[in-house]
Amino acid sequence: MTPTIAIIGRPNVGKSTLFNRLVGKKLALVDDTPGVTRDRRSGDASLGDLDFTIVDTAGLEESEGDTLTTRMRQQTEIAVEEADAIFFVVDARTGVTPTDRHFAQLVRRAGKPVILIANKAEGATGKSGALEAFSLGLGDPVPLSAEHDEGFADLYQTMLERLPQDMTRPADEIEEERAPLVLGEEEDGSELDEAKPLRIAVAGRPNAGKSTLLNRILGEDRLLTGPEPGVTRDSIGVETEWRGRKLKLFDTAGLRRRARVESKLEKLAAADALRAVRFAEVVIVLLDATIPFEKQDLTIVGLVEREGRALVIGLNKWDLIEDRAAKLKELREEADHIMPHVKGVPIVPVAGLTGEGVDKLLHAVIKANEVWNKRVATARLNRWLGDVVDRTPPPAVSGRRIKIRYMTQPNARPPTFLLFGNQLDELPGSYLRFLSNGLRQTFDLPGVPIRIQMRMSANPFDKRKRR
Repeated sequence: MTPTIAIIGRPNVGKSTLFNRLVGKKLALVDDTPGVTRDRRSGDASLGDLDFTIVDTAGLEESEGDTLTTRMRQQTEIAVEEADAIFFVVDARTGVTPTDRHFAQLVRRAGKPVILIANKAEGATGKSGALEAFSLGLGDPVPLSAEHDEGFADLYQTMLERLPQDMTRPADEIEEERAPLVLGEEEDGSELDEAKPLRIAVAGRPNAGKSTLLNRILGEDRLLTGPEPGVTRDSIGVETEWRGRKLKLFDTAGLRRRARVESKLEKLAAADALRAVRFAEVVIVLLDATIPFEKQDLTIVGLVEREGRALVIGLNKWDLIEDRAAKLKELREEADHIMPHVKGVPIVPVAGLTGEGVDKLLHAVIKANEVWNKRVATARLNRWLGDVVDRTPPPAVSGRRIKIRYMTQPNARPPTFLLFGNQLDELPGSYLRFLSNGLRQTFDLPGVPIRIQMRMSANPFDKRKRR
């Protein structure tokens, strides 16, 4: 197990910038606005030959009562408790503040190895502020500029001196990757690889209960929640296991209509949420069961379909619904009517607060992923295609018949089918939808996006193509 190091300090001292430098990616949102980070975010980090897990935390602020600031501070305190060591970060340009002194006492009481980092130490002002950090009594400060990538050699040397010596990177172990299972043409196959964690993003409008649901799945208050809309900003990834299947769950910021997004920070949070959707394998679009299928919900479903991800719809706050059987039947019918491009998508009622329906939701996610990875044998496809074309041939265009010769499935994730024939570029969209619906129904592909691509034979009499 690699050691875990928590980065803590006041808001806007550069903790997230330092986190991004150490993990080598721009994972955490960074902005000049204080208090951007709210949830704990962890990542695999390295410095020289040292490997460790780094945890970005919310800025420490003094607060009382059940406020958002208090809940953010509690998350940071949990990170300190679970860490093996601490990076305590101060702003060298501002100098040491009373808040720094107050939370330095918290760090001392934790009884963990501490490295004091004076960030933003570039220039003469930064260097003098770094010297002031001696007064905190946490040892010699390490002058650093995370933004300008300066001082990391000194940080490496300090880590060697002050932290446990079990952080040296072990010899590289070559792990044989498990190849996706692809069966022969005469039987259906799959590209499913259960050795890797299944990446699941939870998306939806603000205040739909995404973080509450994920906390229920995890069995702990891992993600910050509250009645305030838009609590989540970063797309936080958390690993867990369900019935022996490894999962990586991504909480995302609530997505509002673009016209309502005004601040730069909300735009960054929305972009981070969209990135989580693009890199997920399955996306749970979480709706508020009391006001389902709002325009923004349909926009999010459309985004998931365009990105080609497997889709599951969760109806959260189901504990507030009275006539549940009738309501569920009504919503299923409505979904097929207003979302024909993902017809048959699993719709699962859940209650994040009580845990009702969570197992059914995860079962639907696993099943949707299996469908998303499915490959249909070429022989089966063409037996179906021949029957369909015989019964319902494509319409003639300008008196000329469109010939569809055969079909294959070159890719799964999502299921993608390739049509071969003549004049396929003249196929009307209605006929392509007819084929797509037929594929979905015949080969049991509910809810996943289906792609149909076309490849045409060259016309030997077309002089333009012979030049």
